[in-house]
Amino acid sequence: MTGSDNGSYVDRRSLLAGAAGLLGAAALPATAAQATSEAASMRRYPSNWPDPEPYGLADTRLDLWPREDNSFILPLELRPRDRERGQVWMRDTYVNCFVVDGRPIYVATGTSRVPGLEAAGPWNDGIFVWVSPSLRGPWKLVDTTGIRPDAEKGKVWSPEFAGENRPGRMVVAPWQEYWHDERFGKRGQAWAPEVHYFRGRWHIVACMGDHSRKVGSFMLVSEGGIEGPYRLVEGNHEKPFGDPVIGGPKFIEPGAYHHIDGSLFTEGDDAWLVLHNDLYAKFRDDMEDIIPTTGLPRFQQKPYSPEPYLEGAYMFKHGGKYYLLHAAWNRTSDNSDGSKRYAYDPPGPGRTQYQYDAIVAVSDNFEGPYSERWTAGVGAGHNNFFVDHGGHLWATFFRNPNFGYWSDPSRIDDTAVPGVVRLEWTGPRGNRLYVERRKRGHAIRD
Repeated sequence: MTGSDNGSYVDRRSLLAGAAGLLGAAALPATAAQATSEAASMRRYPSNWPDPEPYGLADTRLDLWPREDNSFILPLELRPRDRERGQVWMRDTYVNCFVVDGRPIYVATGTSRVPGLEAAGPWNDGIFVWVSPSLRGPWKLVDTTGIRPDAEKGKVWSPEFAGENRPGRMVVAPWQEYWHDERFGKRGQAWAPEVHYFRGRWHIVACMGDHSRKVGSFMLVSEGGIEGPYRLVEGNHEKPFGDPVIGGPKFIEPGAYHHIDGSLFTEGDDAWLVLHNDLYAKFRDDMEDIIPTTGLPRFQQKPYSPEPYLEGAYMFKHGGKYYLLHAAWNRTSDNSDGSKRYAYDPPGPGRTQYQYDAIVAVSDNFEGPYSERWTAGVGAGHNNFFVDHGGHLWATFFRNPNFGYWSDPSRIDDTAVPGVVRLEWTGPRGNRLYVERRKRGHAIRD
Protein backbone atom coordinates (compact mmCIF):
# COMPACT_ATOMS: atom_id res chain seq x y z
CA MET A 1 0.00 0.00 0.00
CA THR A 2 2.24 2.72 -1.28
CA GLY A 3 2.46 5.74 0.95
CA SER A 4 0.42 4.37 3.85
CA ASP A 5 1.62 4.14 7.42
CA ASN A 6 1.59 0.39 7.62
CA GLY A 7 1.64 0.27 11.40
CA SER A 8 -2.18 0.18 11.31
CA TYR A 9 -2.28 -3.38 9.96
CA VAL A 10 -2.72 -5.89 12.79
CA ASP A 11 -3.77 -9.49 12.29
CA ARG A 12 -6.00 -11.38 14.71
CA ARG A 13 -3.24 -13.55 16.18
CA SER A 14 -1.13 -10.51 17.02
CA LEU A 15 -4.13 -8.81 18.61
CA LEU A 16 -4.96 -11.82 20.81
CA ALA A 17 -1.34 -12.26 21.83
CA GLY A 18 -1.13 -8.61 22.78
CA ALA A 19 -4.32 -8.81 24.84
CA ALA A 20 -3.08 -11.86 26.73
CA GLY A 21 0.14 -10.05 27.50
CA LEU A 22 -1.71 -7.05 28.88
CA LEU A 23 -3.92 -9.20 31.13
CA GLY A 24 -0.89 -10.98 32.53
CA ALA A 25 0.94 -7.72 33.18
CA ALA A 26 -2.06 -6.25 34.98
CA ALA A 27 -1.73 -8.85 37.75
CA LEU A 28 1.84 -7.76 38.55
CA PRO A 29 3.07 -4.79 40.59
CA ALA A 30 3.60 -1.66 38.48
CA THR A 31 7.38 -1.89 38.35
CA ALA A 32 7.33 -5.59 37.52
CA ALA A 33 4.61 -5.08 34.92
CA GLN A 34 6.65 -2.30 33.32
CA ALA A 35 9.75 -4.47 33.22
CA THR A 36 7.77 -7.38 31.76
CA SER A 37 6.27 -5.12 29.11
CA GLU A 38 9.65 -3.69 28.14
CA ALA A 39 11.22 -7.15 28.00
CA ALA A 40 8.33 -8.45 25.87
CA SER A 41 8.71 -5.46 23.57
CA MET A 42 12.41 -6.17 23.14
CA ARG A 43 11.68 -9.83 22.37
CA ARG A 44 9.02 -8.94 19.84
CA TYR A 45 11.42 -7.34 17.37
CA PRO A 46 14.61 -8.71 15.85
CA SER A 47 17.76 -6.70 16.41
CA ASN A 48 19.73 -4.49 14.05
CA TRP A 49 22.92 -6.04 12.82
CA PRO A 50 26.18 -4.10 13.21
CA ASP A 51 27.17 -2.64 9.85
CA PRO A 52 30.42 -3.54 8.12
CA GLU A 53 33.01 -0.81 8.52
CA PRO A 54 33.98 1.49 6.97
CA TYR A 55 30.74 2.90 5.58
CA GLY A 56 30.19 1.63 2.05
CA LEU A 57 31.12 -2.00 2.62
CA ALA A 58 28.38 -4.51 1.73
CA ASP A 59 26.85 -7.09 4.05
CA THR A 60 26.89 -10.41 2.15
CA ARG A 61 25.65 -12.80 4.85
CA LEU A 62 23.41 -15.57 3.52
CA ASP A 63 20.70 -14.50 5.97
CA LEU A 64 20.09 -11.46 3.76
CA TRP A 65 19.55 -13.50 0.59
CA PRO A 66 16.09 -14.48 -0.68
CA ARG A 67 16.02 -18.21 0.11
CA GLU A 68 13.58 -21.11 -0.05
CA ASP A 69 12.52 -20.51 3.56
CA ASN A 70 11.67 -16.82 3.14
CA SER A 71 10.71 -16.31 -0.52
CA PHE A 72 8.94 -17.77 -3.53
CA ILE A 73 8.36 -17.09 -7.23
CA LEU A 74 4.90 -15.79 -8.12
CA PRO A 75 2.92 -18.26 -10.28
CA LEU A 76 1.98 -15.65 -12.90
CA GLU A 77 -0.26 -16.67 -15.79
CA LEU A 78 1.93 -17.52 -18.75
CA ARG A 79 1.77 -15.67 -22.04
CA PRO A 80 2.44 -17.57 -25.28
CA ARG A 81 6.05 -16.34 -25.14
CA ASP A 82 6.51 -17.84 -21.64
CA ARG A 83 5.35 -21.39 -22.31
CA GLU A 84 8.64 -22.81 -23.50
CA ARG A 85 10.42 -21.49 -20.40
CA GLY A 86 7.49 -22.40 -18.16
CA GLN A 87 7.86 -19.15 -16.22
CA VAL A 88 7.45 -15.45 -16.91
CA TRP A 89 10.73 -13.69 -17.76
CA MET A 90 10.77 -10.45 -15.75
CA ARG A 91 13.25 -7.83 -14.60
CA ASP A 92 12.59 -5.01 -12.11
CA THR A 93 9.76 -6.98 -10.52
CA TYR A 94 7.05 -4.81 -8.95
CA VAL A 95 4.23 -6.13 -6.73
CA ASN A 96 1.76 -4.25 -4.56
CA CYS A 97 -1.54 -4.67 -2.75
CA PHE A 98 -4.38 -2.15 -2.84
CA VAL A 99 -7.85 -2.18 -1.32
CA VAL A 100 -10.46 -1.33 -3.96
CA ASP A 101 -14.17 -1.40 -3.14
CA GLY A 102 -13.35 -3.07 0.18
CA ARG A 103 -11.37 -5.95 -1.33
CA PRO A 104 -7.62 -6.49 -1.71
CA ILE A 105 -6.25 -6.58 -5.21
CA TYR A 106 -2.66 -7.62 -5.82
CA VAL A 107 -0.88 -6.29 -8.90
CA ALA A 108 2.35 -7.41 -10.55
CA THR A 109 4.36 -6.01 -13.43
CA GLY A 110 7.96 -5.59 -14.55
CA THR A 111 10.29 -5.20 -17.49
CA SER A 112 9.48 -7.63 -20.29
CA ARG A 113 11.24 -8.99 -23.38
CA VAL A 114 9.98 -10.14 -26.76
CA PRO A 115 10.38 -13.62 -28.25
CA GLY A 116 13.71 -14.07 -29.98
CA LEU A 117 15.64 -11.59 -27.83
CA GLU A 118 17.69 -12.53 -24.77
CA ALA A 119 17.20 -9.16 -23.06
CA ALA A 120 14.67 -6.33 -22.85
CA GLY A 121 16.46 -4.41 -25.60
CA PRO A 122 17.09 -2.96 -28.04
CA TRP A 123 13.28 -3.07 -28.12
CA ASN A 124 10.39 -4.64 -26.29
CA ASP A 125 6.64 -4.46 -26.68
CA GLY A 126 5.66 -2.53 -23.58
CA ILE A 127 3.95 -3.17 -20.27
CA PHE A 128 1.99 -6.20 -19.04
CA VAL A 129 -0.01 -6.35 -15.80
CA TRP A 130 -1.18 -9.31 -13.70
CA VAL A 131 -3.75 -9.27 -10.87
CA SER A 132 -4.67 -11.68 -8.09
CA PRO A 133 -6.95 -11.83 -5.02
CA SER A 134 -3.99 -13.04 -2.91
CA LEU A 135 -0.23 -13.15 -3.03
CA ARG A 136 -0.25 -16.89 -3.71
CA GLY A 137 -2.64 -16.49 -6.62
CA PRO A 138 -4.29 -17.28 -8.87
CA TRP A 139 -2.39 -14.64 -10.85
CA LYS A 140 -4.16 -13.69 -14.09
CA LEU A 141 -3.25 -11.29 -16.86
CA VAL A 142 -5.62 -8.31 -16.77
CA ASP A 143 -8.32 -8.72 -19.35
CA THR A 144 -7.55 -6.23 -22.10
CA THR A 145 -9.48 -8.12 -24.78
CA GLY A 146 -12.43 -5.75 -24.56
CA ILE A 147 -10.12 -2.81 -25.34
CA ARG A 148 -7.90 -4.44 -27.99
CA PRO A 149 -9.42 -7.76 -29.14
CA ASP A 150 -6.52 -8.48 -31.50
CA ALA A 151 -3.66 -7.58 -29.09
CA GLU A 152 -1.95 -9.93 -26.67
CA LYS A 153 -3.93 -10.23 -23.44
CA GLY A 154 -2.54 -8.28 -20.49
CA LYS A 155 -0.59 -5.75 -22.56
CA VAL A 156 -1.81 -2.40 -21.19
CA TRP A 157 0.62 -0.08 -22.99
CA SER A 158 3.10 -0.35 -25.84
CA PRO A 159 4.79 1.81 -28.48
CA GLU A 160 2.65 -0.34 -30.80
CA PHE A 161 -0.39 1.69 -29.69
CA ALA A 162 0.77 4.93 -31.32
CA GLY A 163 -2.08 4.59 -33.84
CA GLU A 164 -4.56 5.18 -31.02
CA ASN A 165 -3.51 8.83 -30.61
CA ARG A 166 -6.35 11.28 -31.17
CA PRO A 167 -6.66 15.06 -30.85
CA GLY A 168 -6.75 15.79 -27.14
CA ARG A 169 -5.73 12.22 -26.19
CA MET A 170 -2.16 10.98 -26.55
CA VAL A 171 -1.36 7.35 -25.81
CA VAL A 172 2.19 7.18 -27.21
CA ALA A 173 4.31 10.30 -27.64
CA PRO A 174 6.54 10.67 -30.71
CA TRP A 175 9.64 10.26 -28.54
CA GLN A 176 8.28 6.90 -27.30
CA GLU A 177 7.65 5.39 -30.72
CA TYR A 178 9.88 2.74 -32.25
CA TRP A 179 12.69 3.94 -34.48
CA HIS A 180 15.57 2.35 -36.39
CA ASP A 181 19.27 2.84 -36.93
CA GLU A 182 22.06 0.87 -38.61
CA ARG A 183 23.67 -0.28 -35.35
CA PHE A 184 20.69 -1.75 -33.50
CA GLY A 185 17.91 -1.95 -36.05
CA LYS A 186 14.58 -1.62 -34.28
CA ARG A 187 14.88 0.45 -31.09
CA GLY A 188 12.72 1.52 -28.14
CA GLN A 189 11.62 -0.16 -24.92
CA ALA A 190 9.77 0.44 -21.64
CA TRP A 191 11.50 -0.37 -18.37
CA ALA A 192 10.64 -0.77 -14.68
CA PRO A 193 6.88 -0.11 -14.67
CA GLU A 194 4.94 0.39 -11.43
CA VAL A 195 1.16 0.27 -10.99
CA HIS A 196 -0.47 2.57 -8.41
CA TYR A 197 -4.03 3.22 -7.25
CA PHE A 198 -4.41 6.84 -6.14
CA ARG A 199 -7.53 8.96 -5.66
CA GLY A 200 -9.65 6.23 -7.22
CA ARG A 201 -7.63 6.04 -10.45
CA TRP A 202 -4.97 3.67 -11.75
CA HIS A 203 -1.59 5.12 -12.71
CA ILE A 204 1.50 3.51 -14.23
CA VAL A 205 4.93 5.07 -13.86
CA ALA A 206 7.61 3.66 -16.16
CA CYS A 207 10.78 4.56 -18.05
CA MET A 208 11.72 4.57 -21.71
CA GLY A 209 15.03 2.69 -21.76
CA ASP A 210 18.46 3.35 -23.22
CA HIS A 211 17.59 2.45 -26.81
CA SER A 212 14.65 4.84 -27.01
CA ARG A 213 14.51 8.14 -28.90
CA LYS A 214 14.50 9.88 -25.52
CA VAL A 215 15.38 8.11 -22.27
CA GLY A 216 13.52 8.85 -19.06
CA SER A 217 10.45 8.51 -16.86
CA PHE A 218 6.81 8.97 -17.81
CA MET A 219 3.35 8.35 -16.37
CA LEU A 220 0.12 6.88 -17.72
CA VAL A 221 -3.38 7.27 -16.28
CA SER A 222 -6.26 4.87 -16.87
CA GLU A 223 -9.57 6.06 -18.23
CA GLY A 224 -11.19 2.88 -16.99
CA GLY A 225 -10.05 0.09 -14.67
CA ILE A 226 -6.65 -1.43 -14.08
CA GLU A 227 -6.80 -2.90 -17.59
CA GLY A 228 -7.06 0.60 -19.07
CA PRO A 229 -7.32 2.15 -21.56
CA TYR A 230 -4.33 4.27 -20.50
CA ARG A 231 -3.24 7.61 -21.87
CA LEU A 232 -0.05 9.59 -21.38
CA VAL A 233 -0.18 12.52 -18.93
CA GLU A 234 0.22 16.00 -20.41
CA GLY A 235 3.67 16.59 -18.91
CA ASN A 236 5.16 13.80 -21.05
CA HIS A 237 3.79 14.75 -24.45
CA GLU A 238 7.11 16.31 -25.47
CA LYS A 239 9.67 14.62 -23.22
CA PRO A 240 10.28 12.57 -20.07
CA PHE A 241 9.96 14.19 -16.63
CA GLY A 242 12.68 16.69 -15.72
CA ASP A 243 15.46 18.12 -17.84
CA PRO A 244 18.15 16.37 -19.89
CA VAL A 245 21.16 15.19 -17.90
CA ILE A 246 24.56 13.73 -18.72
CA GLY A 247 24.62 9.96 -18.40
CA GLY A 248 23.88 6.60 -19.92
CA PRO A 249 25.71 4.57 -22.58
CA LYS A 250 27.68 6.37 -25.27
CA PHE A 251 25.23 5.35 -28.00
CA ILE A 252 22.50 7.58 -26.51
CA GLU A 253 22.11 10.73 -28.57
CA PRO A 254 23.17 14.03 -26.92
CA GLY A 255 20.29 15.61 -25.02
CA ALA A 256 18.20 12.44 -25.03
CA TYR A 257 19.06 11.19 -21.52
CA HIS A 258 16.72 12.27 -18.68
CA HIS A 259 16.07 10.99 -15.17
CA ILE A 260 15.32 7.26 -15.22
CA ASP A 261 13.57 4.70 -12.99
CA GLY A 262 10.70 6.94 -11.92
CA SER A 263 8.57 5.82 -8.97
CA LEU A 264 5.38 7.20 -7.42
CA PHE A 265 5.00 7.87 -3.70
CA THR A 266 1.66 9.01 -2.28
CA GLU A 267 0.65 10.20 1.16
CA GLY A 268 -2.83 11.51 1.82
CA ASP A 269 -3.83 13.58 -1.21
CA ASP A 270 -0.25 14.39 -2.19
CA ALA A 271 1.99 12.58 -4.66
CA TRP A 272 5.67 12.73 -5.52
CA LEU A 273 7.83 11.43 -8.34
CA VAL A 274 10.91 9.68 -6.93
CA LEU A 275 13.85 9.37 -9.31
CA HIS A 276 17.24 7.66 -9.50
CA ASN A 277 20.06 8.67 -7.16
CA ASP A 278 18.57 11.32 -4.83
CA LEU A 279 16.03 13.35 -6.82
CA TYR A 280 12.29 13.89 -6.37
CA ALA A 281 9.51 16.23 -7.47
CA LYS A 282 5.95 16.88 -6.32
CA PHE A 283 3.07 16.31 -8.72
CA ARG A 284 0.54 18.97 -9.55
CA ASP A 285 -2.89 18.50 -8.01
CA ASP A 286 -4.26 17.31 -11.35
CA MET A 287 -1.47 14.67 -11.64
CA GLU A 288 -0.77 15.73 -15.24
CA ASP A 289 2.78 16.90 -14.59
CA ILE A 290 5.32 17.61 -11.86
CA ILE A 291 5.49 21.09 -10.36
CA PRO A 292 8.11 23.08 -12.29
CA THR A 293 11.28 23.83 -10.33
CA THR A 294 14.69 25.25 -11.08
CA GLY A 295 16.53 21.98 -10.71
CA LEU A 296 14.82 19.04 -9.02
CA PRO A 297 15.08 18.89 -5.21
CA ARG A 298 17.30 16.26 -3.62
CA PHE A 299 16.87 13.93 -0.69
CA GLN A 300 19.28 14.63 2.15
CA GLN A 301 21.35 11.46 2.18
CA LYS A 302 24.69 10.32 3.50
CA PRO A 303 26.54 9.22 0.34
CA TYR A 304 29.28 6.66 0.15
CA SER A 305 32.76 7.96 -0.59
CA PRO A 306 33.07 7.68 -3.49
CA GLU A 307 29.38 7.46 -4.40
CA PRO A 308 28.52 4.88 -7.08
CA TYR A 309 25.69 5.21 -9.57
CA LEU A 310 22.42 4.22 -7.91
CA GLU A 311 19.26 2.97 -9.63
CA GLY A 312 15.71 1.89 -8.89
CA ALA A 313 14.82 4.47 -6.23
CA TYR A 314 11.64 3.70 -4.25
CA MET A 315 10.02 5.32 -1.22
CA PHE A 316 8.11 3.33 1.41
CA LYS A 317 6.53 4.43 4.68
CA HIS A 318 6.21 2.14 7.68
CA GLY A 319 5.90 2.74 11.41
CA GLY A 320 5.86 6.49 10.85
CA LYS A 321 9.27 6.42 9.14
CA TYR A 322 10.29 6.97 5.53
CA TYR A 323 12.44 4.30 3.89
CA LEU A 324 14.41 5.27 0.77
CA LEU A 325 15.45 2.26 -1.33
CA HIS A 326 18.13 2.10 -3.99
CA ALA A 327 19.74 -0.59 -6.12
CA ALA A 328 23.55 -0.67 -5.97
CA TRP A 329 26.13 -3.05 -7.40
CA ASN A 330 28.18 -4.79 -4.74
CA ARG A 331 31.60 -5.11 -6.35
CA THR A 332 34.38 -7.39 -5.21
CA SER A 333 38.06 -6.54 -5.07
CA ASP A 334 41.13 -7.77 -3.19
CA ASN A 335 42.36 -6.31 0.09
CA SER A 336 46.09 -5.92 0.66
CA ASP A 337 46.11 -9.08 2.77
CA GLY A 338 44.52 -11.10 -0.04
CA SER A 339 41.06 -11.27 1.52
CA LYS A 340 37.99 -10.38 -0.49
CA ARG A 341 36.43 -6.92 -0.23
CA TYR A 342 32.70 -6.48 -0.90
CA ALA A 343 31.65 -2.86 -1.32
CA TYR A 344 29.32 -0.46 -3.10
CA ASP A 345 32.19 0.94 -5.13
CA PRO A 346 32.05 2.61 -8.53
CA PRO A 347 33.52 0.62 -11.43
CA GLY A 348 37.30 0.48 -11.45
CA PRO A 349 40.33 -1.72 -12.11
CA GLY A 350 40.21 -4.96 -10.15
CA ARG A 351 36.54 -4.53 -9.24
CA THR A 352 34.03 -7.16 -10.33
CA GLN A 353 30.26 -6.94 -10.17
CA TYR A 354 29.01 -9.52 -7.68
CA GLN A 355 25.43 -8.84 -6.53
CA TYR A 356 22.78 -6.26 -7.37
CA ASP A 357 21.72 -5.37 -3.83
CA ALA A 358 18.88 -3.46 -2.18
CA ILE A 359 20.25 -0.74 0.09
CA VAL A 360 18.00 1.32 2.36
CA ALA A 361 18.13 4.43 4.56
CA VAL A 362 15.49 5.71 7.01
CA SER A 363 14.29 9.16 8.06
CA ASP A 364 11.63 10.88 10.14
CA ASN A 365 10.86 13.12 7.16
CA PHE A 366 10.26 12.56 3.47
CA GLU A 367 13.04 14.96 2.47
CA GLY A 368 15.47 13.65 5.07
CA PRO A 369 18.02 13.76 6.53
CA TYR A 370 18.37 10.02 6.06
CA SER A 371 20.40 7.61 8.10
CA GLU A 372 23.41 5.73 6.84
CA ARG A 373 22.38 3.08 4.32
CA TRP A 374 22.41 -0.60 5.12
CA THR A 375 22.17 -3.79 3.06
CA ALA A 376 18.53 -4.86 3.20
CA GLY A 377 18.69 -7.68 0.65
CA VAL A 378 21.54 -9.38 -1.19
CA GLY A 379 20.78 -9.69 -4.91
CA ALA A 380 17.40 -8.02 -4.36
CA GLY A 381 18.12 -4.71 -6.05
CA HIS A 382 15.68 -2.70 -8.18
CA ASN A 383 12.75 -3.79 -6.09
CA ASN A 384 9.91 -2.39 -4.02
CA PHE A 385 8.56 -2.97 -0.52
CA PHE A 386 4.85 -3.54 0.09
CA VAL A 387 2.34 -4.75 2.68
CA ASP A 388 -0.07 -7.62 2.04
CA HIS A 389 -3.70 -7.50 3.17
CA GLY A 390 -2.78 -9.29 6.41
CA GLY A 391 -0.24 -6.62 7.37
CA HIS A 392 2.88 -8.65 6.52
CA LEU A 393 5.86 -6.94 4.91
CA TRP A 394 7.35 -8.11 1.61
CA ALA A 395 9.94 -7.08 -0.97
CA THR A 396 10.34 -8.08 -4.59
CA PHE A 397 13.43 -9.40 -6.37
CA PHE A 398 14.34 -10.63 -9.85
CA ARG A 399 17.98 -11.89 -9.84
CA ASN A 400 19.89 -9.78 -12.33
CA PRO A 401 20.97 -11.97 -15.28
CA ASN A 402 23.33 -9.44 -16.86
CA PHE A 403 26.35 -9.53 -14.55
CA GLY A 404 27.67 -11.02 -11.36
CA TYR A 405 26.59 -14.07 -9.38
CA TRP A 406 23.36 -14.73 -11.26
CA SER A 407 24.93 -14.40 -14.73
CA ASP A 408 26.86 -17.64 -14.26
CA PRO A 409 25.68 -20.19 -16.88
CA SER A 410 24.80 -22.65 -14.09
CA ARG A 411 22.34 -20.13 -12.58
CA ILE A 412 21.05 -18.23 -15.59
CA ASP A 413 17.87 -20.34 -15.87
CA ASP A 414 16.85 -19.11 -12.40
CA THR A 415 17.20 -15.41 -13.22
CA ALA A 416 14.76 -12.70 -14.34
CA VAL A 417 11.95 -14.01 -12.15
CA PRO A 418 8.92 -12.42 -10.43
CA GLY A 419 10.09 -13.13 -6.88
CA VAL A 420 8.83 -11.96 -3.48
CA VAL A 421 10.63 -12.27 -0.14
CA ARG A 422 9.40 -11.71 3.41
CA LEU A 423 10.73 -8.67 5.28
CA GLU A 424 11.25 -8.14 8.98
CA TRP A 425 11.07 -4.86 10.89
CA THR A 426 13.38 -4.26 13.82
CA GLY A 427 10.75 -2.18 15.59
CA PRO A 428 10.36 1.45 16.67
CA ARG A 429 13.81 1.48 18.26
CA GLY A 430 15.75 -0.26 15.51
CA ASN A 431 13.74 1.18 12.60
CA ARG A 432 15.27 -1.10 10.01
CA LEU A 433 13.78 -3.37 7.37
CA TYR A 434 15.71 -6.45 6.30
CA VAL A 435 15.02 -9.50 4.19
CA GLU A 436 13.64 -11.94 6.75
CA ARG A 437 16.71 -13.52 8.29
CA ARG A 438 17.14 -17.19 9.01
CA LYS A 439 15.03 -18.63 11.85
CA ARG A 440 15.01 -22.21 13.10
CA GLY A 441 11.78 -23.99 12.16
CA HIS A 442 10.34 -20.93 10.43
CA ALA A 443 7.84 -21.30 7.59
CA ILE A 444 6.63 -18.61 5.20
CA ARG A 445 3.21 -17.14 6.03
CA ASP A 446 0.91 -15.17 3.79
